[in-house]
Amino acid sequence: MRKLCFALYFLLLFLPSFAQKNTISTAQWPVDMPWWKKNNLRVIQTNLPAYEAATLNPDSLLKDLEACSANTLLINAGGIMAFYPTKLDFHYTNPYMKGNMLGDVIQRCHQRGIKVIVRFDFSRVHESIFKAHPDWCYTSPKGERIINTDMYVVSINAPYVQDRAFKIIEEVIDNYGVDGIFLNMPGYQVNNPYEGKYHGIDQNEYDKKRFAEYSNGLTLPTEENKADPVFQKYLAFKKFTVEDWSKRLHELVKSKSNQIAICTYMDKYVDIIRHESQTNSLPYWPYSASDNVGNAVNSFPDHIISNSSIQQISFQSRYNAVEPEEVSIRLYENIANGSGLDISMMGDMRGYEDERNYDVIKKVYAHHKKYEPYFGKYTSVAKIAVVAPGAWPSGAPMQEYRGIQLMLKEAHIPFDIVEDAQIEHLADKIKNYRLVILPDITYLSNASVQVLKEASQQGVNLLATNQTMFDNPDALQRLFGAKIINKDHEGSGFYLKPDNHALFKRFVKQKMLFWKFNLGLYDLSGTDKQFLPILSKGRPGPPEIIGGHEPTGYFAMGLKQHPCSKAVILPVNVGRLYYLHGYEEHKNIVLDVIDSVYPEAHQLLQTNAHERVEVILKEYIKNVPENKDKKSEDGLILHLVNITGFSGNTYFEPLPVSNLSFKIQTAFKPSKIFSMVSKQPIAYTWKNGYLEFKLNKLVDFEGIVIDK
Repeated sequence: MRKLCFALYFLLLFLPSFAQKNTISTAQWPVDMPWWKKNNLRVIQTNLPAYEAATLNPDSLLKDLEACSANTLLINAGGIMAFYPTKLDFHYTNPYMKGNMLGDVIQRCHQRGIKVIVRFDFSRVHESIFKAHPDWCYTSPKGERIINTDMYVVSINAPYVQDRAFKIIEEVIDNYGVDGIFLNMPGYQVNNPYEGKYHGIDQNEYDKKRFAEYSNGLTLPTEENKADPVFQKYLAFKKFTVEDWSKRLHELVKSKSNQIAICTYMDKYVDIIRHESQTNSLPYWPYSASDNVGNAVNSFPDHIISNSSIQQISFQSRYNAVEPEEVSIRLYENIANGSGLDISMMGDMRGYEDERNYDVIKKVYAHHKKYEPYFGKYTSVAKIAVVAPGAWPSGAPMQEYRGIQLMLKEAHIPFDIVEDAQIEHLADKIKNYRLVILPDITYLSNASVQVLKEASQQGVNLLATNQTMFDNPDALQRLFGAKIINKDHEGSGFYLKPDNHALFKRFVKQKMLFWKFNLGLYDLSGTDKQFLPILSKGRPGPPEIIGGHEPTGYFAMGLKQHPCSKAVILPVNVGRLYYLHGYEEHKNIVLDVIDSVYPEAHQLLQTNAHERVEVILKEYIKNVPENKDKKSEDGLILHLVNITGFSGNTYFEPLPVSNLSFKIQTAFKPSKIFSMVSKQPIAYTWKNGYLEFKLNKLVDFEGIVIDK
């Protein structure tokens, strides 16, 4: 009875203040503020096949958008084909279209307060346009075209993209009250992604002429060879031409209205950076949305990010959606990391071939709408940064990078992601971290290397893995005390010896650690300490003859002590090995190293949560009009995404997790804590700068608001 009375007393004490602080604000957003700056996007994209333009019902589409709590529609407009009655003879009209489908949809949406972003794709033209203007289209080094049925890939430097595309965009803006434009597949094309075939560098005559002008007479390369200085010049040329086109587009759009958003996958002259969570190959990556959003929000802090959950399994399997549990994870990770919600599906929502995700979409979008003020204005609390190998990582560097992320995620160590190319633009941000991890990061600019050197001098610890900075021997020597003997050394059959138990505390019961993939042989005499002796292959064969693993004289880890920081080099594929095979001994190497160089890493957030519970902690400012210019945070939000249903190649319902405990380092004593899911207050204690509380049960997601 006493416990019941105490609980009732606590509720009565708590709820009045909760109700008072959560009353609906009467303030309004400034009318001249760009609408997307509120960062509350709930986007649904209908990628319409041509034939659906004949049957799409604007009224039913509107009902479906409202049922899903969507506030933004992304729908086809033009480029490959016009989904409106165009007057331009070089703009192929959708043959199935009846009336003015686009105009009717925009009118209905605006009547209900839903923004409309229209989609353009200038990567292809219809066969009829190609026959009239073959010089507008891509030509491979072998003289081939890239063709999808009756659509031909164009050249970015030919008149269609350089001139006609602007006329198409202008026609749509002038005739329809669009709220934004989205550019699909911008830039140079070398592949036929719909068939998985590589064709090579475009040899269109317009490309040849413009590259010669840009490079003072160089011949357009025919092979992608990073060691070729002409190809390096071509990469700079591509960047220049894409940015030049984007700048011209920005000038056109903003001359029409500052309230029209430009959205695409790049960052220059763009308002909304779009990214995509896709499922293409094994092993599946359940942290795709956290990865994409984390990379973008930290690398481009002045942009709004919209990470789209792609419904389709692949380009060849568009009529099947990925599993609902995977979509749920993606959407929750989006909002937990600072993006809005965004989902892309094939066609209208009526008569859709795979509707299994509809309930998930409705649930998560409704959650975001209900708690909208608690999303979209976040600041990271992390003191560790992981450097990403680009915005769209691939190949072995991607595997190394993801493996390092996976280790930190499972250990519940907060971290940020920063794209490698943006380091030189984020010097102040980099210098505020306590540890920067470079997983197989090569081709850093001189300016980026200088930022890292200055950060190291100011107390930022560095941890590099595999072939990081192999192309900059001087920086590798100065920062890490390492010289390369053989950077491409296959490690299968070799072992590492974690014999220093003062550092490697997780290896009490292990004396040898197996290896495969790259095991670089480096001269680490320039470091202050060497660890993890490399043992030779020994004798392979049946049990009777194995053994003979002797020290090679090489080490898999070197530590260089700088005046104010430490720099550790692990010239091995430790991240890739964990990402693909998941043996904890390889994760434990990295965790022990982090404990050694930055022991405070575990102090910010401590929990008994399962390794497959993603824990995301952010400072937040309430996203309401009166806080438009506010800089000081209103508190913390702890997001929990339950990924226990992920088995590696299948997504199941997550297993409910009970009796979770949390200890969070925070300088303020909270005024209250409550659960977004249960809508109930959470009891807590705060002492000596640490907040402690428990969560009875986690199902799929939780948001715990910790107010000042």
